[in-house]
Amino acid sequence: MTQKKVEHLLKAHQLRRTETRVEVLELFLEKDMALAQKDIEDELGTIDRITLYRTLRTFEDKGLIHRAIDGSEKLRFALCSHECNPVEGHFDEHAHFHCKVCEKTYCLEQIHTPSVRVPKGYQIESSHLVLKGICEHCS
Repeated sequence: MTQKKVEHLLKAHQLRRTETRVEVLELFLEKDMALAQKDIEDELGTIDRITLYRTLRTFEDKGLIHRAIDGSEKLRFALCSHECNPVEGHFDEHAHFHCKVCEKTYCLEQIHTPSVRVPKGYQIESSHLVLKGICEHCS
């Protein structure tokens, strides 16, 4: 099932199939949480850092993954919902939950980032809702 899903995602986002792309996508599907580049390197072992960096940037540009801002020092990525694409951009206006025990970050897609009115002259380019606490696995 995972292999079919990987093939579908690559095709839907107009990406050529490479071994690295397949491995990284399989990992995102398996883990179902946000991953930092170091997390991916640790899990996959013998992956070239530059190739992984380029793969993550390509996935982000194509709307396959998004930055999971969690208030930590690490840059993490998570799979996008099906609406994201390179033309219209990312539609991941949801909360991210960062567990203070296991330090994992999860997308909470059911919790949308609230709309905020700012004073005249200000323009919002992005907003992030970060929730911190203890996840269901650590409770």
